[in-house]
Order: sequence, then structure tokens, then C-alpha cells
Amino acid sequence: MASLPYERYRDQVAAQLESLRATLDGADLSVTVPTCPDWTLDRLVRHTGGAVRWVELHVRNRATENIPDARVPGFEGPEGGGAAALDAWLAETAEMFDATLRGAEAGTPVWSWAGEATAGFWARRMTHEVAIHRADAAIAVGAPYELAPDVAADAVDEWLDIVRFVQLAKADPRAAELVGEGRTLGLRAVDAGPELGAEWTVTLGPDGVAWVRGCAEADVVLRGPLTEVLLAFYRRRGLDSGRVEVLGDRGLLEFWLAKASFG
Repeated sequence: MASLPYERYRDQVAAQLESLRATLDGADLSVTVPTCPDWTLDRLVRHTGGAVRWVELHVRNRATENIPDARVPGFEGPEGGGAAALDAWLAETAEMFDATLRGAEAGTPVWSWAGEATAGFWARRMTHEVAIHRADAAIAVGAPYELAPDVAADAVDEWLDIVRFVQLAKADPRAAELVGEGRTLGLRAVDAGPELGAEWTVTLGPDGVAWVRGCAEADVVLRGPLTEVLLAFYRRRGLDSGRVEVLGDRGLLEFWLAKASFG
């Protein structure tokens, strides 16, 4: 379930796409993205914009089934024109998506691959899809990266929801291995106020993953600034980056990161 208002997600998709465009200003689009080493920066951007356009078409059409990529107008991005054309394509993508979300409500039925088939699901998913790929772009060009605290905390929530969904749906064999006899992981943001509740406890039980917001004793704790905890948990920063610290059973955290590696 989404924990931020629908309008917040709508605003954030637009804001994240605008920030992505700013990150690309003057960048070498042929550079390899370290966090997605099979992609250049150009490919990363096209993937991100294409995903937003794919979702936009689903929401606009109130789709009841998956629409193939080939039917999405402009899915692959511009054929030529270089950085300027790519920037204009992203700007158009943002305008299209925002207009479509304004014409829907959080509860508007729309096909999805998850248990929640609504426009609200997609608004949340694209908020974090673009935010994480913006981090990939920032890392590739050496730019600073930050997220609003409420968005970063919700990104952690959503990723835990996705891991649990993938496990229950048996959609990836790696997720099936995220079981145990009650071993626990803690995530702790050191720069967030108590009102945000940016602390999580994840339990690997016999039936799979369970998680709650809150601080409890854990076998391993990933601790640091909220944005950095998110990036490490999403495998965008290494555990030895110097931006986070790991307390306790590091092997358990590494096991989690290896098995929850489908995002």
C-alpha cells in the first residue's frame, strides 16, 4: 500500500525527471553506468523514459492487460539529434505522464504486474523507478544525489513490498531463498527525525520475508544517512563506500543483497 498521497507521487515523477535532465546536462552519454554496467548513460536514460511512457499508456487507456513495448509511441526515444533531442524527449515524457495522472485518481483501475492494479500503484512505482535510475545517472557522472526524506523512506518501504510480492508470487527463484529461522536485518537512518520513522526491521522467517517500521534488536544493522541507506539497500552503493556502516552479521546483509537482486 502506498504511504504517500497520490499527488505527492505525481509531483515527484515530474521532479525526478526534471532532476534527471539536469544531471545529464553536459554529460558524456556514452559513458558506462557503474551500477548498471551493461548500459551506457544513453541507454539508461532511454530505459527510464521508455518505462514512464509505457506506464503512461497503461494509465491513459485504463489497460486491463499488459501492453507490449512495441505499441508504446516513442518508447525507444529519439533516433537522432544527440543530447538535445534526448532532453526534449524526456521533457515531453514528463508532460505526458503528468497530464495522464491528473486525469486519473489513485484508485483508478489499471493493469499491473503486482497485487495492486491501480493508477496509484503506478504513480508510486514510477516515482521510485525514476529516482533510483537518477541515482545511477548521478553516480555515472559524479554528480551529487539526494532525495526528500519522505520519498526516500517510501522507496525503502516499496522495495520491501516488492521483495515480498516477488517471493509470494514465486516470480524469481532467488527470492525463495530469503527464508530463515527469524534472522533479522535492521535499517537505521541517522539523519531523519523521529516523526518520519525511518527505521526498519526485516525478518527472514520460515515462510519468508516480513518487515515493520521500527527499531528492534537485529542480527545486522545497516546504518547511515537515509539516502545512503536506500542506495546501499538497492545495491547502488557498496557497503564499503564509507557512507554507511554495517554493525553485526555482515554476511546476513550480503546474503540479502545477493538474493534481492532482481530490481
